[in-house]
This record gives sequence, C-alpha cells and structure tokens, in this order.
Amino acid sequence: MDDVEVLKIVNKIFKSVFDRECSFSLDELLEKFAFDINLPKEVRDSTTNEVTWADNIASNSFITLNNMENIDKKEGWMKKREDIKSLEDIIRIWKNINLTTTERVFDSLNVSKSDTIYSSENVYRSTDLNLCKNAVYSDSCVNSEYILASKRSTNCSFCIRTDDSKDCSNSYSVICSNKVSNSLFIQDAFNLYECMFCAHIANKRFCIANMQFEENEYYELKKIIIDWILSS
Repeated sequence: MDDVEVLKIVNKIFKSVFDRECSFSLDELLEKFAFDINLPKEVRDSTTNEVTWADNIASNSFITLNNMENIDKKEGWMKKREDIKSLEDIIRIWKNINLTTTERVFDSLNVSKSDTIYSSENVYRSTDLNLCKNAVYSDSCVNSEYILASKRSTNCSFCIRTDDSKDCSNSYSVICSNKVSNSLFIQDAFNLYECMFCAHIANKRFCIANMQFEENEYYELKKIIIDWILSS
C-alpha cells in the first residue's frame, strides 16, 4: 500500500468515528494514536541489504519471506557437509543460515511494512492480523475492518485504539469491552451506544462519566470532546 491508499482508509475511519476529515500525516497518526502499539520495525535483509519489516528484532540477521523462498527454489537450504572440529565451527555455520524471516504475509493482498499477516487485505504497518481488512498500525486483531491503532480485538469495525475488545464499532479508545458503538473512552463495559468516559456499566445510551444525559446535551458535549481529541 502507498501512503495515499493508507490515508484514504484512515479518512474513512475518522469520518465514521469523529465525523471529521483526517488532517494528520502518517507520522503524526503514529505518534498521536499508535504510540504504544507493538508494530513491525524496519531492519535490513542480511542477504540483499534491502529494507524489510520484522515483528521480532531480537535477531541480528534477517531475510524476507520472498528471498527465503527464492533461495529454497534455486539451491535449497541444505549445505554441503563440512568437517566439524569445534563448537565454534557449528556456531559459524549456524549463523550463516539462522536468518529470521520477515514480512511473513500469507493468503493476503495489498500488505506493506507488516509481518505475520494471514488472510487479510489492505494492511499497513501492522502485525499478527488474521481475517482483517483496511487495518493501519494494529496488532493481534481478528476478523476486523477499518481499524487504526488497535490491538487484541475481534469483530470490530471503524475503530481507533480498541484494546482487548469485541464487537465494537465507530468508537475511540475502548478497552476490555463488548458491543460498544459510537462511543469514546470506554472501559470494561457492555452494550453501550453513544457513551463517553464510562466504565463498568451495561445497556446504556447517552451517558457521560457514568451519568445519564439528555440526547441533545450529550451531542453538544461530544463535539467538544472530539475537538479536544483531535487538537494538536
């Protein structure tokens, strides 16, 4: 994916969550919304020196999945036997083949700067996604679409900073919750619609900080909160 495609996806998410256009660059989005998400890091392929992306950077030696497969097809990874006279000989040979595979993308389309992506489409700078579409700066999500800076969540759509949650939509900063929609700053809650700054409650609408508001009052305050979230 190129930057234009990524920002189009982000803009759709912003319109759904905030009813605003996105005015941030990719770097600004990373700093403001995805600052604590575990994301692939830029490294170098040890065989070609090309830039690649890995979610595990403990190793000092890397190879892209594509380059690893090409070597396997052309010459294979088995080596001609050498005389082993010491442990150092084994370690030396081991270092030549012990390359961490990067950009592991399987059964997926239009994925960039990502690692360990399965059966997904339109993914940017993310890791450990399965059955996801239109995901940016996200980690360990399943069966979700139009997500930004989200982690460990399932069946979510049009969400920003959704964490350990399920079946959420059109929401921002939802933690450990289920069935939350059109809401902001929610934690440990269930079945909320149009709520903000709420925790440990269920089956509510138009609540702010666990207090009930009239619908028109709620929406006036929501505009102020969104302005605050999007301020630089």
